Amino acid sequence: MKTILSSRRQHYLTKVGIFLVVAALVAMMVGCQGEGEGEGEPAYYELSINSTAGGSVTTPGEGILQYETGESVSLAAEAEEGYRFVEWTGDLGSIGDADAAATYIIMTDNHSITADFVPKCDPMVAAGGGHTLGLRANGRVVASGNNEVEQCDVGSWRNVTQIAAGFDYTVGLKSDGTVVATGSSYSGYDVGNWTDIVQITAGEVHTVGLKSDGTVVATGYSDYGECDVGNWTDIIQVAAGYIHTVGLNSAGNVVAVGLNGDGQCDVGEWTDITQVAAGGAHTLGLKSDGTVVATGDNDDGQCNVGNWTDIIQIAAGCVHTVGLKSDGSVVATGDNDDGQCNVGSQSWTDIVQVTAGFVHTVGLKSDGWVIATGDNEYGQCDVGWTDITQVVSGGYHIVGLKTDETVVAVGNNEHEQCDVGGWMDITQVAAGWYHTVGLKADNTVLAAGDNSDSQCSVGSWINITQVAAGGDHTVGLKSDGTVVAAGDNGDGQCNVGGWTNITQVAAGYKHTVGLKSDGTVVAVGDSSYGQCGVGYWIGITQVAAGYYHTVGLESDGTVVARGDNYYEQCNIAYWTDITQVDAGYSHTVGLKSDGTVVAAGDNYSGQCDIEDWTDIAQVAAGRLITLGLRDDGTVISTSLIVHWNLSLALPRLVYPPPRPPSPPPVTNCFIATAAYGTPMAEEIQMLREFRDECLLTNPLGRALVDIYYRVSPPIAEFINEYPGLKPIVRLGLLPVVSLSDVIINGDPA
Repeated sequence: MKTILSSRRQHYLTKVGIFLVVAALVAMMVGCQGEGEGEGEPAYYELSINSTAGGSVTTPGEGILQYETGESVSLAAEAEEGYRFVEWTGDLGSIGDADAAATYIIMTDNHSITADFVPKCDPMVAAGGGHTLGLRANGRVVASGNNEVEQCDVGSWRNVTQIAAGFDYTVGLKSDGTVVATGSSYSGYDVGNWTDIVQITAGEVHTVGLKSDGTVVATGYSDYGECDVGNWTDIIQVAAGYIHTVGLNSAGNVVAVGLNGDGQCDVGEWTDITQVAAGGAHTLGLKSDGTVVATGDNDDGQCNVGNWTDIIQIAAGCVHTVGLKSDGSVVATGDNDDGQCNVGSQSWTDIVQVTAGFVHTVGLKSDGWVIATGDNEYGQCDVGWTDITQVVSGGYHIVGLKTDETVVAVGNNEHEQCDVGGWMDITQVAAGWYHTVGLKADNTVLAAGDNSDSQCSVGSWINITQVAAGGDHTVGLKSDGTVVAAGDNGDGQCNVGGWTNITQVAAGYKHTVGLKSDGTVVAVGDSSYGQCGVGYWIGITQVAAGYYHTVGLESDGTVVARGDNYYEQCNIAYWTDITQVDAGYSHTVGLKSDGTVVAAGDNYSGQCDIEDWTDIAQVAAGRLITLGLRDDGTVISTSLIVHWNLSLALPRLVYPPPRPPSPPPVTNCFIATAAYGTPMAEEIQMLREFRDECLLTNPLGRALVDIYYRVSPPIAEFINEYPGLKPIVRLGLLPVVSLSDVIINGDPA
């Protein structure tokens, strides 16, 4: 007897059948997620990207985006005019550097991040008793000098808009009107509860803050009433001397409190004042016509400013006075026993701000560079390297050779690789991963730093004319053209005993390169990337060795390279007119005859951002930085500060992002992914949604998914082997995609 089904039951069974067919097909098709899928690890995570007022995220954009598990996503935030990037906030997870506008994040979970921006601040300098401060354009603070009571511990400060230096403490005004401080525990910086502050100033042991409403607050020692400012109103600027405080009101008049033993507070009759400054026991006032008035102690001539004209800013030290003129030059008067008034040289031009410490003077130039003169007992004038003749970069440290044949170094000193202050009569320097090498005028060699592989055991070397330092080995070129080496030889990088007729040597991480007098090149050591395959090179005039690559400068000014090219550090065939080359960890640098610089390779730490460099005489490439020695003997760097430039937002040294994971083998891909060619196709998104919302929510669906994960890869592999099948398969999948849409979103009819 034939059974006849009702139309309703037929419709129901049809939908069930469609569901099962689609379930089987979808389970088979959308599993291209690599290993671990069976354990429930999602194939994609969501990244929600936002920004605050003042800028936007340009890469990859803002909104909610999806990325594969483990994917490295590049991020770039761009500030609007008048604003600057501060940091990334939110669910940062495995972000590369939360303080860098250009960084990356590894997708190991769902993340929601925000790029924070604040109004831009102007760079400035401040000078204390024995320390110097610099406020950079990115709101960070640098410090140099006496740090005995942690007055220079400002590296963690963020969003600072103004700085002030007391005798042995430091104060910073933040963009939100609050104040931070560090230094001597007995100095006057109990400022933690201050709010609505628009200007700060620091005396010997007291701190003064100007509020947005024109009133003034002060804290610290007040034995002479220097903090008695509670009744001041309508103030537009404050200045703190050693034991007195001065305030300028909106009418151009001046008030003062505190010790008045030398008449430093006798300012009641001053008028038409636009700025005030307070020193040890004297007070200065800048008038609107560019002249200056002074009162107080004048034993050293610090108040002899009656003939000054065209002054636009003033500063007062302990017993000296400094004035900035409208043409960018500087004048000074008073005690000059330590050279604090030596501001008349050509170096002191294009100045935009001056500050006076206890016995030193600091100037900020229009291009952001900083200059200092005076007492340098604590290194407070060490705001930049000068008189440099050669620079080199190691793993995380920088070394400079000075014109007087002494050596300076900055950076990681974990192995004492920067302890070169006592070196004398040095004619050339080299820097390895954790060690520094110096060639002396008598052709012997010095070394400092890590010696775990005997890379610093060079004391017996003689007749050396050039040195090179690799990862953990040191190489020396002898006057007879032979070569010696010491240190790690695990890859044969020190097997140079048979070399002859060598004119220059270079040391990579685990390989050594020698340039012969006939322009050919020899190399030994690790050649896992082909970095030692240079035997066919001819006409070479200089060689350089990076981490896993080797570079050669040809006699016609072109460049050749061999080795690792993951970051395209060997893509330099188009370079011309090159006079010197160097090789870093994963980047290559070339100096052109016109003093400009070119670079190729990894740029995650900004090591290739050298487009604006000019007047360069020598280049050096380090692990994550590039250095340029300028014609004037100063040094420019893409990262570590070797010469303060407060206008440059130099990136921090950070590791490059991990190399993106290799794509899964074809056998891990499934039918739809193979057919559409990408897991981000709209059709696959629909199929994936059906799998996740329908199949994986019940035992039968999960069983189907498991079965087809096992049988589907060979089919996908077949499709990949015969790409002509892909359009046919896509056409066949169209009904399945449509049915998935019906089940997920409802029947459109």
